[in-house]
Amino acid sequence: MPKISQKGQQMPESPIRKLVPYAEIAKKKGHKVYHLNIGQPDIKTPEVALNAIKNNDIKILEYSHSAGFESYRTKLSAYYKTHGLPIEVADIIITTGGSEALLFAMGSTMDTDDEIIIPEPFYANYNGFSTASGVKVVPVISTIDEGFALPPISAFEKLITPKTKAILICNPGNPTGYLYSKEEIYQLAEIVKKHDLFLIADEVYREFIYDGDKHFSVMNVPGIEENAIMIDSVSKRYSMCGARIGCIVSKNKEVMSTAMKFAQARLSPPTYAQIASEAALDTPQSYFDDVINEYKERRDTLISELNKIEGVKVATPKGAFYCIAKLPVKSADDFAKWLLETYDNNGETVMVAPAAGFYSTPNVGLDEIRIAYVLKKEDLIRSVAILKDALIKYKEK
Repeated sequence: MPKISQKGQQMPESPIRKLVPYAEIAKKKGHKVYHLNIGQPDIKTPEVALNAIKNNDIKILEYSHSAGFESYRTKLSAYYKTHGLPIEVADIIITTGGSEALLFAMGSTMDTDDEIIIPEPFYANYNGFSTASGVKVVPVISTIDEGFALPPISAFEKLITPKTKAILICNPGNPTGYLYSKEEIYQLAEIVKKHDLFLIADEVYREFIYDGDKHFSVMNVPGIEENAIMIDSVSKRYSMCGARIGCIVSKNKEVMSTAMKFAQARLSPPTYAQIASEAALDTPQSYFDDVINEYKERRDTLISELNKIEGVKVATPKGAFYCIAKLPVKSADDFAKWLLETYDNNGETVMVAPAAGFYSTPNVGLDEIRIAYVLKKEDLIRSVAILKDALIKYKEK
């Protein structure tokens, strides 16, 4: 029998999606499942984006330029500049989601067995992208006790070897919701400059910032133009996850010309999705104001309710729409399966993402879950009430 590749065997399962069969079992029983496991916003996609597709009279669905529509890149550059980011058209390649942008970034900067340092917990697919690229993830642990702040720079220094090529951050973070301060970004800038490394910043949640805090981009740091690579996406900003449009951004011409070769190899990003994404740039500011207010209220509701449960510890997120909660259980994985397979509260249960899958260090985060607060406030209150009852029943079990 032909053999599966080592790379294929090493590809990690999604901690977010691997519980889907258990959710299907719960639904077949007639149970309602509150999905706290996945960052799929319930916010409506801007009308202007949907109308651009509905009102289109394309006769031939052609390839676009491998870097994406020039009109879209021009408009995107203008959008970034209004947000204080000095990004030119030549600094942008449109990709099939932020995922492809990350693959292009790794493919352009790293060889097989090279190393990338990532503060953990981190977006689980970073493990997958690294495995697919033959790159080794070297984690530096941030903790719930510190609110998942950037680990000390000395911790990064200890991990740098001749194989280290980059540091990757998500700002604000998935799964923690942590927002890196300007000081922390400058600390990272200093270390990548000192060691000739790339600083890759996944900034797809840039708009989702609360409490009057400000997002500080790697593209705003002077002196690291050759080191900085920014990853972006329309998925969360415009609630357009299914569009699969993102971009890789850098001032480093060699990086961009190399990424362009990867872009040419996959021909072009999807046409209709680019049309929608270009139109989405005309979304009025009022849309974002409403969305941010809604998410801030959801965050406050969720954190307040979780803090009422004995034995639960949670770090208050400053951005994005996720938080990590530490539970009074030994295995969050077992608890998450039990919630779907065995437990219900008046025919209802919740689906959470066990957080161990967001770490690459073995046996870390085993008692933690990630919660995405992408449901309306009443549903979040009900979900936490179910969680509270479930923890009592689970202990009795």
